[in-house]
Amino acid sequence: MAGFLGLARRNRHERVGFDLYGAAVAAARDPHHYLENGVPDTLDGRFDLVGLHAFLLIQRLKQEPEPGPVIAQAVFDAMFSDMDINLRELGVSDMSIGRRVRAMWEAFHGRAAAYATAMANNDDAALEAALARNLWRGAEPPPGAAAAFRRLIAAQTAHLSQQPMASLAAGTVTFLAAKDACR
Repeated sequence: MAGFLGLARRNRHERVGFDLYGAAVAAARDPHHYLENGVPDTLDGRFDLVGLHAFLLIQRLKQEPEPGPVIAQAVFDAMFSDMDINLRELGVSDMSIGRRVRAMWEAFHGRAAAYATAMANNDDAALEAALARNLWRGAEPPPGAAAAFRRLIAAQTAHLSQQPMASLAAGTVTFLAAKDACR
């Protein structure tokens, strides 16, 4: 019975997870990231920006009492359901979908751990290094771009913290425009 209750609770938050995840995707698609900060407009670059915004949202939700962590999991589940669908639309064979999604899952967790650790330690240099390593995949980021994303993380984190849990639980979240958050 406990398993059924957990499934019912998760299903109740599934739509909210997709709505919140959709807002993170929209924030990640802000042209400023690509045009002004030079993140490659590729599948990898888009994945990393979606992952960054989803991470910030998940971090915010995990700070709340229930249903915050359950909704955080729903956002994560929505993200990887979307990744599965996108891979299928790109023509990736059914045989390799699981392996590819697992690699993306591991990449997301690695990035999230690096960002969370740097943020918890107030280590700007470590955060900028993690951002440079991930958003530009080893290429040299444009001058000041990693610092701009560090500022974006701080601004988005503060902005998300001001949004009431009732709104988040209803599937409503806003992100700052990238040009404003990167200042």
